[in-house]
Amino acid sequence: MCGDREFIGQTWVRYLLLEPLLAFCLRIRATDKIEHNGKVLAAKVIFAHLAIGESQRLQGLCRVWGSPVSVEALRLPDNSLLVVIGHPDSTGLIQDYAQRWGIETLFGIFKTRGFCLESTHFTNPKRLRKLLALLTLALAWSLKTGLEIHHLHPIPIKKHGRRAKSLFRLGFDHLRHLILNPSSPNFSLFLDSLHFLSCT
Repeated sequence: MCGDREFIGQTWVRYLLLEPLLAFCLRIRATDKIEHNGKVLAAKVIFAHLAIGESQRLQGLCRVWGSPVSVEALRLPDNSLLVVIGHPDSTGLIQDYAQRWGIETLFGIFKTRGFCLESTHFTNPKRLRKLLALLTLALAWSLKTGLEIHHLHPIPIKKHGRRAKSLFRLGFDHLRHLILNPSSPNFSLFLDSLHFLSCT
């Protein structure tokens, strides 16, 4: 289980440490206290020496909110600190936590940065399953379309080193434009884009 700073506090950690052991990695705040080597200090103090891109795993027994945990930290490109805790025997917490960003991206696409799923107000499980199936197809269609457009006309890179637009957004905007403007040239492009839905 990976969680951000909404899953903080003694109650959460104690619950996650119950038997049977549940593998977890939780991000904590830089101001949260860590007990290590007989001292109790804020995470930002313990890891103040980390340079951008540098990471460290604390050796030996650590406690956060009174519970035994393992602790790893990484200095991010914006100079903020990513501190992750897990089961006392855990290793590779930073790498495990990084997998969470793919899930966050998917949630963003389904919600505010794309399909606005929450606006449907569906509560019927059967209808939700059908809607999620359709949105999954739309997501794949948008990504494949965006990738093809990117190959023809690469997305510009901004000063911060990231693309000006995601592949999903590029394809999504293109398909939306074609559907909302069904003129003669656009219709031909729309028919071409349908090939991306084919597995052949």
